[in-house]
Amino acid sequence: MAEPTTTKRTILIQLDPDPQPSVFDGVVAVDSGVDVLFRHGGIAPGAVRDLVYGALFTRGGADLARSAIFVGGSDVAAGEAVLKAVTDAFFGPFRVSVLFDANGCNTTAAAAVLAAIEGSGGSVEGARVAVLAGTGPVGQRVARLLSRSGAEVAVGSRSPDRARATADEISTVTGKTLSAFSTSAEPDLVAGLAGASIVIAAGAAGIALLPEGVRKELPGLKVAIDLNAVPPAGIAGVKPTDRGAEREGVRCWGALGVGGAKMKIHKAALRSLFEANDRVLDAEAVFEIGRGLE
Repeated sequence: MAEPTTTKRTILIQLDPDPQPSVFDGVVAVDSGVDVLFRHGGIAPGAVRDLVYGALFTRGGADLARSAIFVGGSDVAAGEAVLKAVTDAFFGPFRVSVLFDANGCNTTAAAAVLAAIEGSGGSVEGARVAVLAGTGPVGQRVARLLSRSGAEVAVGSRSPDRARATADEISTVTGKTLSAFSTSAEPDLVAGLAGASIVIAAGAAGIALLPEGVRKELPGLKVAIDLNAVPPAGIAGVKPTDRGAEREGVRCWGALGVGGAKMKIHKAALRSLFEANDRVLDAEAVFEIGRGLE
């Protein structure tokens, strides 16, 4: 019996290091238009190759673009190890497109940087930007994308050694110099934020990073972006629902305000997977997809 000539359905293979694959990511995949979703939890790098081969050897030619892989999970480092195992399994023309967005790190970072650009009138070129909790997965990607966009980036962390190491690591990638500062004591925080026109807080839920008293000592502050939706606010005075709201002369974005753009970027990135079979969408590629939505 001849094989039907109808266009093959799109298949997304969700690989999640967590014991149970993320329902959130599964719902977004369905809402983005994926025809068939295969969800695998508890994935370690050693189990990846045969799963990838299942995607590579079932379709050929142009039909390979109708299969794709999404690497998620709550642990970004574990997700990065799975992503490496996925790309290591590719060879020659045998590959499918991949989106990496463990814990929403790339889509959130892209949306935050786009908000910073919007709040700065369309460009962050030459702007001094301080990233609080800049050594975390989202903070690192925010700092990297801002550096590539021409901003003067300062990475803040409670550990000055981690801040310096992260700044140096990003510098080797972007070719730009990043500064680092400690946030463990208020005088250090104030000094590190001096001259900043944009502050982005990328810390864990419920941790206050920029108190009101320090914020009021920043006369040049124009944009404040808080990616924490759980009280207390990461940046005092920023509401989770803020989306460009002006508060005391500062344009503010909260986690939910950024979240709308994050969701649009996530769905657009998933749809783009099925346009070719050789895309690996990490922070920079996801950011460019977000820019294309403006």
